[in-house]
Amino acid sequence: MKAKKFDSVKMMREIRENLSKDFSKLSAKEKINLLEKEFPEIKISRRRKLPITTDRR
Repeated sequence: MKAKKFDSVKMMREIRENLSKDFSKLSAKEKINLLEKEFPEIKISRRRKLPITTDRR
């Protein structure tokens, strides 16, 4: 019998799926807090709304 080979691709897929499941269970505030801790150099920006008088033709 052959020795079982280590499948790194399968392992990485499982890790990614598990992290995605865990992350999807977090609330929006918890996600924002987690991302702010991991990436403190990224600044929060607000999307600017277009003026009401803008012609969109």
